[in-house]
Amino acid sequence: MNISNHPCFNPKACKSFGRVHLPIAPACNIQCNFCNRKFDCVNESRPGVASSILSPDQAMVYLAEVMAVKEGISVVGIAGPGDPFANPVQTMTTLQLVRQTYPSMLLCVASNGLNIAPYLDELKAVDVSHVSITVNAVDPLIGEKVYSWVRDSKKTLGPTLGARLLLERQLAAIKGLKERGIIVKVNTIVLPGINDHHVEEIAKKMATLEVDLFNCMAYFPNEGANLSHLEEPPKKVMKKIQTAAKAHIPQMLHCKRCRADAVGKLDEKTDTRLMDRLIEIAASPRSILELTGTPKKNMPKKEPTEKVSIPVVDRPYIAVATREGVLVNQHLGEAQYLSIYETSSEIPVMVEKRRLSKPGGKDFRWYALADTIKDCHQLLVSGIGTAPREILTQKGIEILEVNGMIDSLISALKNKLDISHLMVREHSNCGDACRGTGMGCM
Repeated sequence: MNISNHPCFNPKACKSFGRVHLPIAPACNIQCNFCNRKFDCVNESRPGVASSILSPDQAMVYLAEVMAVKEGISVVGIAGPGDPFANPVQTMTTLQLVRQTYPSMLLCVASNGLNIAPYLDELKAVDVSHVSITVNAVDPLIGEKVYSWVRDSKKTLGPTLGARLLLERQLAAIKGLKERGIIVKVNTIVLPGINDHHVEEIAKKMATLEVDLFNCMAYFPNEGANLSHLEEPPKKVMKKIQTAAKAHIPQMLHCKRCRADAVGKLDEKTDTRLMDRLIEIAASPRSILELTGTPKKNMPKKEPTEKVSIPVVDRPYIAVATREGVLVNQHLGEAQYLSIYETSSEIPVMVEKRRLSKPGGKDFRWYALADTIKDCHQLLVSGIGTAPREILTQKGIEILEVNGMIDSLISALKNKLDISHLMVREHSNCGDACRGTGMGCM
């Protein structure tokens, strides 16, 4: 490996060498107020978005095809679209497979640092050479304005306690990475009025930790995020901030705010053929050998005598009708959006919101809805009419009328726990004189 061939850490390498980000980590363990993650908007170029999610085996199929058509790929990175260490099994499995198959490839990971500590020795063992940690504040009072919540294992902390824990973990992670000889870059999202006055202090602190490179990233407005009202910092402001930070630590000045499925050289436009292929592989039920024709002797050594099958669920998501994103508490007929949840991780993760058709159109509205959520196997609502129930059920979508916390309900369904106490009772009709809401007599 030539560590100088990393195009993000070495600006001289970015014209000759490229990277490929493998989107294998959908879940995130923090909620940043500037972030609204979507998985399928190919026109956006920013961290936290990807066209599809791959399993580790699927990622190896995709990587093989990237290597066949793209020259100069020197780095395989994992940068989400969630956090790699909110998805540690997928992350470490993928890194191990890449190292086995491409021994000279640089391996790179980008994380918020919350849960990286348990995996530091594994990262060193698989010879990860570069790690980026995003640190947006070294003052918890500023950090609590940046983060909505932080989830540590099964415990969710609000902004005040969450920001303190996150900072503590980030500083320990950077120290641990440096102790193991791993090159560290720190990213800081510059948020106008939130932390823009604080960036130099972050740079000073990172310098004391011997961080190798510091990257001031201009905030990019994200519709639907808590801080979506902020404007992107002007270039003059960013240059002033970078100059101040440069007095303390070397700066990265050529960042392209890459997607979680970015591929090629930094200045290249999105390769739509590879994006289409990524989506195709993510949806494919075929084995790796059938997809690539790769002989078994070139496959990872862990399973040398068997085909490695790609686990594919045709409908991996659950759709939820919710008013505020915490409870299942909305009748389907009232919903303008459905929240879509990914359930493969221990903690359910909302991946996007999908707009529904406006009322009217009779049953055509429900057939359109069935197509909108055709990748969902369940729909959680607080109420639903007869027509949509029949149509969606015919299309293979299980309808559950429930009330309760979204996370708890989805986790219970995943673990096949009893949720009968959360099911909405059968509605009753007391006649014209009834003044109730239709939710059944109390």
